[in-house]
Amino acid sequence: MRIRKDKRRPSAEGAAKAVFTFCGFVAVFAAASMTLYLIVKGVPALCKVGWKEILFSGEWKPVAEDPAYGILYIILTSVFGTGLAVLMGVPMGILTAVFLAELADGKAAAAVRTAVELLAGIPSVIYGLLGMYLLNPLMYRLERKLFAGSRTHQFTGGANLLAASLVLAIMILPTVISISETAICAVHPAVREASLALGASPVQTIFRSVLPAARSGVAAAVVLGVGRALGETMAITLVSGNSVNLPLPFRSVRFLTTAMVSEMGYAQGTHREVLFTIGLVLFVFILLVNILLNHMVKRRMTEE
Repeated sequence: MRIRKDKRRPSAEGAAKAVFTFCGFVAVFAAASMTLYLIVKGVPALCKVGWKEILFSGEWKPVAEDPAYGILYIILTSVFGTGLAVLMGVPMGILTAVFLAELADGKAAAAVRTAVELLAGIPSVIYGLLGMYLLNPLMYRLERKLFAGSRTHQFTGGANLLAASLVLAIMILPTVISISETAICAVHPAVREASLALGASPVQTIFRSVLPAARSGVAAAVVLGVGRALGETMAITLVSGNSVNLPLPFRSVRFLTTAMVSEMGYAQGTHREVLFTIGLVLFVFILLVNILLNHMVKRRMTEE
């Protein structure tokens, strides 16, 4: 019996390979183009104004008669605000993923997944509006109780760093939950069986066997969550107060992203160049976070 060879198969495979290669080059080209554009637009201000004044000064007065372009407080706000959001959101997200993957029955898991999908689909401006009308009044009540009688505190009306961090913590939950759940479900059943066979309880199995085995996927969830928090703009513009101050929990603050959005429309000359420098700083932050977390995961896996 003769086996007929399909002459179209090599040409189809070649075409598919060409399409995949093209898509890969498009992705690389897009990343390289954005990187180059940010460098070209952001570096001139560092040379013109001085990188020390921009990066290590907290005075931001770009439209004053004697302008100042210090973004130190803006950088610290993004660092502390994102860090606080990660401290609140990541543990909740990972524990929710554990519940979905290991503990929940069918109905409970379906209900929670529906809520997570709903959170993922809500536009960021809605988060901001809800935070402004629901969260900020609560923050203001707390602020009035904590600083009652204070003559030095500047009341924010609830639009402060803590409110912005709480909104960011909620916004990163869908990303952390979905990717962490996928990583936990991908752990081989033999890991669970071996742990239980050695006498470990289900909770011990989850925290000492399953989660360590899924650490690379969980780390990816954290990286994407941090990137989402660092890059968010509209929601935190509405709830943070958008004022350049030292980042304390009950102070109105301005993040790197909100600094660009709020002033790019009217900025000119050096002011506009410094805003591109802020974008470059934000890009470098996200890049460093990715490199650091990936290095930590790889080192941990190598040690084991």
